[in-house]
Amino acid sequence: MLSSKFWLVSGSILAGLGVALGAFAAHGVDAVLKSVYSETDMRTIAGLSVPATYKYLQDFKTAAEYQLTHSLALLVVGLLARDGSRRSLTVAGWSFLGGIVLFSGSLYALALTGHRVLGAITPLGGVLFLIGWSSLAVAAMRLRFANVQDSNPNVQTMTKSQNPMNL
Repeated sequence: MLSSKFWLVSGSILAGLGVALGAFAAHGVDAVLKSVYSETDMRTIAGLSVPATYKYLQDFKTAAEYQLTHSLALLVVGLLARDGSRRSLTVAGWSFLGGIVLFSGSLYALALTGHRVLGAITPLGGVLFLIGWSSLAVAAMRLRFANVQDSNPNVQTMTKSQNPMNL
């Protein structure tokens, strides 16, 4: 099983890359999109016909947003795994990591290359995100916030007064 440090480092690096890619979407991707798509290349979004450059700029921004969000989820996995890894946290971590690669990665590649077949990969990443959030919920439900001694020295407990969420 991977250590808490792996998830914390992965989440931190991917969050930083998410910020950088979001900045690229805001300030530099236009020229790349204009070189890939012609001015007459149109796509339909919600029944409206829009230039392909606009549609794929939105897709690129969505990829960066989801990458950043799920990088933060990886940080949560890392923080919760400090007292010893649980299977649900490992599943959540790998699901978030795989989801970032498949969902965000396929949208980045699709937007920058125009290869529409890459859009078929995107939903697989979305499914991994859903698995990750479900696994994280399972891990959260198993947290112990009682003032009870546990026979496992790796499990840390906290009293209600120490719990920042007052659970």
